[in-house]
Amino acid sequence: MSIEVRNETTTRVDEREFVDLSRFVLEQMHMHPLTELSILFIDESAMEQLHIQWMDEPGPTDVLSFPMDELSPGSEDAPAPEGLLGDIAICPTVAASRAASAGHSAIEEMLLLATHGMLHLMGYDHAEEEERTVMFDLQRRLLLTFLASRGKDTE
Repeated sequence: MSIEVRNETTTRVDEREFVDLSRFVLEQMHMHPLTELSILFIDESAMEQLHIQWMDEPGPTDVLSFPMDELSPGSEDAPAPEGLLGDIAICPTVAASRAASAGHSAIEEMLLLATHGMLHLMGYDHAEEEERTVMFDLQRRLLLTFLASRGKDTE
């Protein structure tokens, strides 16, 4: 898998942890071993520009996903086809603010957002209640399993 993580902010980000998370999620979702993914950490100004351009909404947001080849998850017997999954943009300062409100760390929030973004790139959505339940349950399971496999506290 080709996973690129780039930090264009002054916030310290452990890029290796996001590569490891991405690899874990893509493997769990049976994506092709040559799947390509990019995660970019950007400041509020850059995020606001993307948010206005692509969602026609003012202000910065925490995460945006930009699918490329519209890949869907595979199965153990039939992995997804090879391709470019897409790009995820995360704003660490917005994530930190939301994390403080939710009562957990900024890194946990950014890992959650990266997982959320990957699921969007694979076609998951949360516009309808049933979709929301499926996506958020899967997101939670993937993230908690990843954190547990690394010996991180999942409380």
